[in-house]
Amino acid sequence: MRVLFVYPNVKGQVGFHYGLGSLSAVLKKAGHETALINLNEKVAPVPDPEAFVERVRAFRPGLVGFSVVTPQYGTALAYARRVREALGVPVVFGGVHATMVPETIITEDAVDFVCVGEGEDALEELVGALEAGRDVSGIRNIWTQSDGRVHENPVRPLPDPASLPMPDHDLFGIEELTRARGGWVGLLASRGCPFRCTYCFNHRMVERYTRDLGVPVRDLNYVRRTPVEGVIAEIESLLARDMPLEMFIFDDDLFTHDPAYVKAFCRRYAETCSVPLTVNAHVKRFDAGVAQALAGAGCRIVKFGVESGSPRIRSKVLNRHMSDDDIVSAIACAHEAGMASSAFVMAGLPRETPEDLEATFDILARARPGRFRWSTFFPFPGTRAFEMAEADGSLDRETLETLDSFFGNSALDLGETMNRLVRRARWTFPWHVNARLPEPTGSFYAGKVEAFHAMDEETFAGKTETFREIDARFADEAEATGGDPYRIRFNDFMAVRRGGAAEDGEG
Repeated sequence: MRVLFVYPNVKGQVGFHYGLGSLSAVLKKAGHETALINLNEKVAPVPDPEAFVERVRAFRPGLVGFSVVTPQYGTALAYARRVREALGVPVVFGGVHATMVPETIITEDAVDFVCVGEGEDALEELVGALEAGRDVSGIRNIWTQSDGRVHENPVRPLPDPASLPMPDHDLFGIEELTRARGGWVGLLASRGCPFRCTYCFNHRMVERYTRDLGVPVRDLNYVRRTPVEGVIAEIESLLARDMPLEMFIFDDDLFTHDPAYVKAFCRRYAETCSVPLTVNAHVKRFDAGVAQALAGAGCRIVKFGVESGSPRIRSKVLNRHMSDDDIVSAIACAHEAGMASSAFVMAGLPRETPEDLEATFDILARARPGRFRWSTFFPFPGTRAFEMAEADGSLDRETLETLDSFFGNSALDLGETMNRLVRRARWTFPWHVNARLPEPTGSFYAGKVEAFHAMDEETFAGKTETFREIDARFADEAEATGGDPYRIRFNDFMAVRRGGAAEDGEG
């Protein structure tokens, strides 16, 4: 059967979708044919619905599969409706949004199936059944409707990465994708995360799998790693392609969870290639031994999820149990090993106050990562953080339905003062951090923050049109006086300081 995948990623970052790459590899191994429509304007012009239908028609698929995150759900549904209206082709929705709220998707006339959880085995079974004309109502991980009722089938055991074929890089045209991304190539060496942050889908995934399979968490094997040799084989296949390779970026939720695995991988990686790499780490799962191993393999940047500088928000709202000292020490550890660091933070979190957001500015100024990326909190349906905001009465559902990214407006109403601070911090976030740095940077930016936040809404909104230029001018002036400020680089939501791996791309 021909299966057409659709990746709705309008206004998103360019990147390889690991789930679709794995699904396609599994289907191809089973003898099926796959193709992809990547809806991202940085890769190719996004087709209007009619042009989209014509591309689907030209491939003649027996099934169209959309992988969806919440901000892209509206876009995916609009395209799915046109496909069903024009061609009558069966449609399956999968991905994080489908896993979190399948009950809201399966009732849509445009959606025939919803894939819940990790779907390699389930999709292969579904495609085989459709091709053979067999009953599809009882396939585990697949929700469908028949006989006037919804079949909410339980999930099956999680797949072992060691048993899966290498991801299908050809599906995305990895050469063109890599060029569009400045030579950065994404890899995934593991699945799952040991932590249960309230804003992330992992805690709900664990709950669903333990419930459906009737096993305790310790027997679920939720965190699974691809054997080192399997990752090395994938790297070697990428090295053999005709494309620029500037950086391998490991997008595992937590690459450094198992120190023994990290050290074994780093030894083999150093023997295999000299391309720099970037990894995700947790401040409680990072020490000098891991840092030295990564540095020895050519790791350039270690990325940490800080999220908030407020201990109250981290522990009571986000379920992230780490101290300010943990954050500072982990970032320092990366620097001591000769690597740069990056921190992820958010604004507009549930129950966040101006003092909490000020604490986030404070911890960044104290820890001094080489770069940091900020976003506006996005309440993913089905998560505990979403339920928390809903229970507080702060969730604005109408606004939520209009959001198509994590870097725009807030879907929470946290009160007039906090709302205003979040709106403006979206643009001035690095200035707040710079205002807390040693002189002469601190006083220079303190005045800029005060002046811009004193502006009325109309005046401030007018400034946002040229904000990157304003930020660059201020950073140049601060550096000319001997300062070391963060400046906005690569995109509108990343700040980098000189010497903070500024020469590297936006991963």
